[in-house]
Amino acid sequence: MLTAARVESLRAALDTDLLLFLPELVVCGGVVLLLLCRLAPALDRVHLGPVALAVLLGALAAVAAPYTQGADAPRSGSAPFFGGMLVADAFGDFVRVVLLAAAAVTVGLTLLTGLPDRDDSGDFHVLLLGGTLGMLLMAQVNHLLMVFIAVEMASLPSYALAGFLKGRRQGSEAALKYVVFGAGASGVMLYGISLLAGTFGTGSLPQLAAAVNAKLSAGGGFDPLVLTGFTLLLVGFGFKLAAVPFHFWCPDVFEGAPAEVAGFLSVASKAAAVALTVRVLQTFDLGPGWRWVGLAVGVVGAVTVTFGNLAAFGQTNLKRLLAYSTIAHAGTMLLGVAVLSPDGTAAVLYYLVAYLAMNLGAFAVVALVRNRTGSEELSAVRGLVWRSPVAAVAMAVFLFSLLGFPPLAGFAGKFQVFAAVYEAGRDGFPGAYALLGVGVLNTALSAYYYLKVVREMVLEEPTSPPAAGGLGSGASAYLAALAALVVALGVVWNPLTAAADRAAASLNPGTAAR
Repeated sequence: MLTAARVESLRAALDTDLLLFLPELVVCGGVVLLLLCRLAPALDRVHLGPVALAVLLGALAAVAAPYTQGADAPRSGSAPFFGGMLVADAFGDFVRVVLLAAAAVTVGLTLLTGLPDRDDSGDFHVLLLGGTLGMLLMAQVNHLLMVFIAVEMASLPSYALAGFLKGRRQGSEAALKYVVFGAGASGVMLYGISLLAGTFGTGSLPQLAAAVNAKLSAGGGFDPLVLTGFTLLLVGFGFKLAAVPFHFWCPDVFEGAPAEVAGFLSVASKAAAVALTVRVLQTFDLGPGWRWVGLAVGVVGAVTVTFGNLAAFGQTNLKRLLAYSTIAHAGTMLLGVAVLSPDGTAAVLYYLVAYLAMNLGAFAVVALVRNRTGSEELSAVRGLVWRSPVAAVAMAVFLFSLLGFPPLAGFAGKFQVFAAVYEAGRDGFPGAYALLGVGVLNTALSAYYYLKVVREMVLEEPTSPPAAGGLGSGASAYLAALAALVVALGVVWNPLTAAADRAAASLNPGTAAR
């Protein structure tokens, strides 16, 4: 009888649940549509990039639709759906927008670079949409089972995308390394999930948090099995974030993968992993004692940002250099995550949007220059300002923003993260000022390798042949638009800051950011 009542309850809520799941349904429909297009003889040789782009824009419209009906009222709180497996709130909606925008910008880049070609465009964009779908689920998980399913749905298409270029040994090696390390991380994470669910008899994140809190309140202390399970769960998250010591796959995979794919993974995968980590940590917020867990996350962030910056110093391959830069930025985001406060969460959300524009822009320049020169080495951009001034200026804007130079988006993001860490220190967060010092010091360290690229573009004589000239009006307009967005986000903070505050507050309804 209980099962029948439960089934009836789920059926009664199905209409509302499907409406909350509408953006993901649009992406699912896009995957099916792309597969069906390949079955039609008339469409077999048509490039399907525009179709994928239309699907992503439709999904973005579905995310924004509730907010056009009376401000943010539909997302003023959180709404569990599909039996509590997922949760809809302003935080999830914010990350959904970031993920869908990252995928749309990536598809736009592939249309400019011609990768993939018409024959492979269906397969490529099915994988891209499939990976995006998994990442969308990662932003809304409310159950340990969905944590594992979402991470696997995001990971499996990413493995194929990393080795998408056929007959390229380096790409095949990158995909194989990604698969092996990803399988290991998934196994470790699944073991941690089994320990947590087995100990408390539930996989629901809110119920697990309540059970752990009740155990602590009764004076039982932390169960070693619970600590082990939670640690193993965070190992899986660390792999997706490329946080030290789980970063070893990132440089090789990014170097072997196409620049378009590396750019997408560097932004979308990080955004989804950050969202998942924030949601789990803040669901389990167990009071002042939980700050020591935050400190452990902060220490990992500090080591990650330091290692990423130092390892980037000697790189001559642009994708590998940007891979280590990605590791460093993941560490910076972890500093904001570590303080476990609405201010820290809002700062990280702002940082994600800034990171989307500046990092995808940098990878876009690498991809476009590769098409003209056939190289992704640092020497490929030597004297770029003389061959393509728009690309050189745009790349300089992206790199200065990644450095954190005002008044660009990267400065706005880093400033807000550092301010959140500083405020946490004033509130008694252990080690906050040390973490802040590491973050500021690493900002200065990163100047070396970012300015090295700028010097090559501006101060060195061009050595490329005439065929490696301008990038074309479409590519120039694309780069100019991303660069303008980076500048705009660094000058005008308020609209995005307000949205990030609202999203962060939805995770902690009793508090408000800033």
